[in-house]
Amino acid sequence: MNFYVVFSLSAILFSYTTAKEKVVICYHGTWATYRSSLGKFDVTNINTNLCTHIVYGFMGINAKGTVVSLDAYLDYPENWGRDNLRKFTLLKRTNPKLKALLAVGGWNEGSAKYSNMASKPSLRKNFITSAIRIIQKYGFDGLDIDWEYPNARDSVHGEADIDNFTQLLKELRVEFDKNDLILSAAVAAVTNTAASSYDIKGISQYLDFVNVMAYDINNPTDNATGHNAPVHGNENNLQAIDVILKYWIGQGCPPEKLVLGLPFYGHSYELADREHFDVGDSSTGPGIAGPYTSLKGMLGYNELCEKFERELWNIYYDDISKVPYAVQGRNWISFDDIDSLTIKIEYALKFNISGAMIWSIETDDFRGTCSDGKYPLLRAVNRALNKSEA
Repeated sequence: MNFYVVFSLSAILFSYTTAKEKVVICYHGTWATYRSSLGKFDVTNINTNLCTHIVYGFMGINAKGTVVSLDAYLDYPENWGRDNLRKFTLLKRTNPKLKALLAVGGWNEGSAKYSNMASKPSLRKNFITSAIRIIQKYGFDGLDIDWEYPNARDSVHGEADIDNFTQLLKELRVEFDKNDLILSAAVAAVTNTAASSYDIKGISQYLDFVNVMAYDINNPTDNATGHNAPVHGNENNLQAIDVILKYWIGQGCPPEKLVLGLPFYGHSYELADREHFDVGDSSTGPGIAGPYTSLKGMLGYNELCEKFERELWNIYYDDISKVPYAVQGRNWISFDDIDSLTIKIEYALKFNISGAMIWSIETDDFRGTCSDGKYPLLRAVNRALNKSEA
């Protein structure tokens, strides 16, 4: 009897500790500093108690493979710059457990430079050496590689990228272990892209975290409406979070390294016919832009919640895909809210994954302009992961 009590208590404590250790990896898109009005987001707006890791996006590389700034005014103090690299890592003073990672790459960087860098030992060495130099100079705890994508887009070495990326991570791992640094990568989620870009088992052995970008599964450039990040697919597109998690784990990514990417933004479409607004109905392309992000086809949650509270929209819920969508005339928006993010995390935790990754915190309602307080989505993620600060 005593043994049973002790064992049960130990199990409870172990379960609680495990839940507490789930990661919340928060990407910060530094260009949000340039946004107007209530959309302007600076390093000082980051709530350091709601993230276990914060990621500075992005640095790039040059033709020699050297890590370089993509915006010297934002990154450095020279010429009256904002010195955000330094400010970013100083946030760790407010939360000693917080880890700060430097992200290199991103969509706008393309694939060509990374394809070339990963193909040559000398360029890989330049990349690794320069990355460690910047990481140590500014007090980062590690590196996040966001090569979008090996063997895709404007890649110059095609299928060779797959093995070259694995080799790059292997060499990074050796040097990072010497310096006690974290190594992560943001990776394509959709299975056909992942299959053509990665040796999943190979890259996973060298990474601390595999940040699976489980969003943009459907896109406003398609000719039909679709959910940005459905939990389950439908007859129009079977790709969804359930398929993605099973695929990555099945291909050899340890669940304890896998981090589920969550979008804090929605996709907007323009309906071909306002009378036909179901999922999968015809669209003429990207829809309305938000006042802060100013990009057709995309709105941050901070922009969406303002619209929904100030304008008349019809909000629907897809019981199959477990996500909401909104309709106003010919405007159709796929988005996530507190409830849908909670459902996603609860589902993903059944796979014993490491936690959640956020793209990106500056499109949450970080000012608390709407009715759910500051950072409603990020707090919901923390609650779903049983983090105490939410």
